[in-house]
Amino acid sequence: MRKTILELQPSQIREVANLGMGRPEVLPFWFGESDEATPEAVRAAAMDSLQAGETFYTHNLGLPALREALAAYVSGLHAPVAAERIAITSGGVNALMLAMQVLVGAGDEVVVLTPVWPNLTGQPQIMGARVRCVALKPQADGAWALDLPELLAAITPRTRLLVLNSPNNPTGWTLTQGEQQAILAHCRGTGTWILSDEVYERLYYRDDTASGAAPSFLDLAQPEDRLVVVQSFSKAFLMTGWRLGWMVMPPAMAAQMGKVIEFNTSCAPVFVQRGALAALAQVEAITPRIVAHMRACRDALVPALQALPGVRTSRAPGGMYAFVQIAGFADSLALAKRLVLEAGVGLAPGAAFSPEGEGWLRWCFASRDLARLTQGVQRLGQWLHSQRG
Repeated sequence: MRKTILELQPSQIREVANLGMGRPEVLPFWFGESDEATPEAVRAAAMDSLQAGETFYTHNLGLPALREALAAYVSGLHAPVAAERIAITSGGVNALMLAMQVLVGAGDEVVVLTPVWPNLTGQPQIMGARVRCVALKPQADGAWALDLPELLAAITPRTRLLVLNSPNNPTGWTLTQGEQQAILAHCRGTGTWILSDEVYERLYYRDDTASGAAPSFLDLAQPEDRLVVVQSFSKAFLMTGWRLGWMVMPPAMAAQMGKVIEFNTSCAPVFVQRGALAALAQVEAITPRIVAHMRACRDALVPALQALPGVRTSRAPGGMYAFVQIAGFADSLALAKRLVLEAGVGLAPGAAFSPEGEGWLRWCFASRDLARLTQGVQRLGQWLHSQRG
């Protein structure tokens, strides 16, 4: 096996989850998904497709009808995007890996803004790239902030690719439009590609954009810019297990993407794409309700956590996570395992998201029942009291 693969770090999130799976008393908040099932209309459309026998291969880039529907959806949130620039993928993570395969080769320099979902640093490593990390900075109130001059200084003509995730997993930090403008202008000057993971864009809780979605590079970029934006049906449509995403890219890249998809997955399943079409047809009935509920979950969880002695966290502007620091506990993996076994609370260790995340824990607040979040905070509080009492 390749040395690069042998040296890849296994998922610490999975390590904690595997410890807790099969323990019915544990409240799981470790994965980035809601415990609410996909809307019925979406499931029904997929079942109808299966009943109709749509079990065959389809176009590498996705059903033309879905690409057209996504072009209309994206254009309604941002600047106009043509269907020819969109590829349907087998999940957002697949879209990210496809982009890496197209853009990054062995020895290329890739700059990644961290803390971040570990796939975004692991994928360029798999491609043999040299990964440089630039860290967000934790503030006194538990929020995280970007040192924009530091990031821009790290991006030089040697930098092949910049990887960003906003709204950010795990911190909830979100790029402003001004920061995006500065980054785009700088990368145009250095010839650097931007890979922007925007899968949480609809889970945005500020009221400072016309669309209600988080600021996007698509609001600013020209079609030919060296920009790939990745999206997913997982978060805003409650479709995590369906494994369906898409990417928006320059026309010249889109013309080549079909053959790369062929060598990976051939195509996304037709019945899954039919479900996505139903989701887009009912987006106004599905997504605003989800976003409002996520906001209520955040607003219930964060103050309750902040009321616990020694706990630091903030009300993030986007995403579905509270990133939490507990005074006196520096090893986040050890702490997460203890909380599973001793408190019955399953959280993701911050170290899984970069060295800068060490000492923090990620709590997914996407819960169908707010009482479940309250119960989790109570258990954490009782456990902390037992440690310090």
